Amino acid sequence: MPLAVCATPIGNLEDVTLRVLRELAEADLVLCEDTRRTRILLERHGIVARLQSYHRLNEAARTTSAVERLRRGERLALVSDAGLPGVNDPGARLIAAAVRAGVPVTVLPGPSAVETAVVASGLVGERYQFLGYLPRRTAERRALVRELVQYPHAVVGFESPRRLPSTLAVLAEEMPDRAGAVCRELTKRFEQIERGSLAELAERFSDVPRGEVTLVLGPVVESVVERVTDEAVAAVAELVGAGLTRRRAVDIVAGLSGSPRNALYKASL
Repeated sequence: MPLAVCATPIGNLEDVTLRVLRELAEADLVLCEDTRRTRILLERHGIVARLQSYHRLNEAARTTSAVERLRRGERLALVSDAGLPGVNDPGARLIAAAVRAGVPVTVLPGPSAVETAVVASGLVGERYQFLGYLPRRTAERRALVRELVQYPHAVVGFESPRRLPSTLAVLAEEMPDRAGAVCRELTKRFEQIERGSLAELAERFSDVPRGEVTLVLGPVVESVVERVTDEAVAAVAELVGAGLTRRRAVDIVAGLSGSPRNALYKASL
């Protein structure tokens, strides 16, 4: 029997497909990131199933036994607490092991915080980059932000509410005018979609919010050709050499010359 990888709701328990419900009801064993969370979903839809925990702390040990069950012909379903297993959630190890063992793997698609946020933001067209969970350490987060300054397309990632204010502050420091969206508690009762420049969002979320957060940065808008003179770039370099931060130097020169801040920052790097 194949391993069924099942997407589950990211918030609203009604956001589950009929196909997933049937698979969970017919499986010999349902592997869950948290059996308590999965049981709530099953009870909501009147399903009785045999559950076993499968999370980051025990997936190495549980993977071997799960593959053996599949080889014996048992029907296994894999779920995480929300969304699709294997995408920033436990499951990738078991999926890879099943493929290596020659066991068929079928994916039952469904809700996705990434795609929901991308669409709700109104910022993404044909291309975007998924960052997963943003780095916890401040230095690593700053390094990532410096990379994003150079990336012209939209990006989307997950952030903890506790770190959201500091992350937005760093983003606003480097890219104040870039459009963004904070998508909080998607599909839930208190869903919130806040759109604006990164500077505006940093101001709105100066305090720690509640709930799960997906952050979207829009693409760099280049509808108008932005010209930055060599004199403006040289002035930034001179101020940085005198001890100012690049962000402060760009602010000063942009204010005096009328150069676009983002374009001047990029040109000065």
